[in-house]
Amino acid sequence: MPNILRIGSYYVYFWMNENKEPIHVHVSKGNPDVNSTKLWLTKAGGCIEANNNSRIPRTKLNKIKEIISDNHFYICQKWIEIFGEKSLSYYC
Repeated sequence: MPNILRIGSYYVYFWMNENKEPIHVHVSKGNPDVNSTKLWLTKAGGCIEANNNSRIPRTKLNKIKEIISDNHFYICQKWIEIFGEKSLSYYC
């Protein structure tokens, strides 16, 4: 799993077998985990919570979402580098 960002003790990464889905990231504390939190990136430059399976406390998750939104362009660039430009689509 390519690690995209580190936010404190949380890692933001892509799963390698999910490039058929719209652009999104997974967040978990420490190592990648199947019970990670999933955030969809939006065309408008924000992100939407798909789930909070890793049970990140709400205040921390809000800050993580803010940082992900601030790094929207960078995350999109990394997605294209890894999965290719044709795989880039948005949830909304």
